[in-house]
Amino acid sequence: MMNKNIDFENRKKAVLAQVINLYIKKAQPVSSDDLARNFELSSATIRNIFKQLEDEGYLTHPYTSGGRIPTVKGYRYYVDILIQQMQLLDGEKERIGNEYKKKLQKLEDLLEATTDVLSAVTHYAGIASVINQDKRLFYKGISSMLEQPEFQDAGQIRNIVRLIEDKQRFFNIINRDFDDKVKIYIGDELGCPEVERCAIVISNYSAGKKTLGKIAVLGPMRMEYNHIIPALEYISDSLSDALEELNDYE
Repeated sequence: MMNKNIDFENRKKAVLAQVINLYIKKAQPVSSDDLARNFELSSATIRNIFKQLEDEGYLTHPYTSGGRIPTVKGYRYYVDILIQQMQLLDGEKERIGNEYKKKLQKLEDLLEATTDVLSAVTHYAGIASVINQDKRLFYKGISSMLEQPEFQDAGQIRNIVRLIEDKQRFFNIINRDFDDKVKIYIGDELGCPEVERCAIVISNYSAGKKTLGKIAVLGPMRMEYNHIIPALEYISDSLSDALEELNDYE
């Protein structure tokens, strides 16, 4: 009986992971038929698993008879538990490295380049902050983020733009303290109604042992975390290495 329970729990986790993966790719609710062939299970069995995942708060459905989409709890479980392999392609590493090989002599130039490469690699909004210099913010790619299906509502777009223009408030969101290499806030974890459909992935950057600020990627909850996380880590390390060669970061 214990083995059967373990098998069922593993299957339920696999179904949840597949729902999230498909929703990330297609931005459409995932039906039982979408998964039945992959798992060699009947649609009825998949629907039963959907129901349990929904009862446990990991999935929801936007329509009475439609497919399922992840909740904030589902995304959080996916990020914390289900993502096993996170890799950055060699071509992307080369692209990032080439950006920092340019003769950039000022912190501002490096942060502008960083937001450019963050947006180019992730296709979302790239953000950088400087903590001790008038709380400055740099960002690029807001328009790319707003092209995502979640943000087609004019009111939602206005809310996001207003938040970004409120630099003090936006700075406070980006610069929360955390000990991990990367910190992820999903949906209402941000504590900001204007971006309740968003997620933000944040990392510190430093010069030597001195933390100078944060870099971040802002996008929909349906972002490719298994790509965004290693990209942000690599760019954070590359920026920190580049800052070691500057003399004006004090």
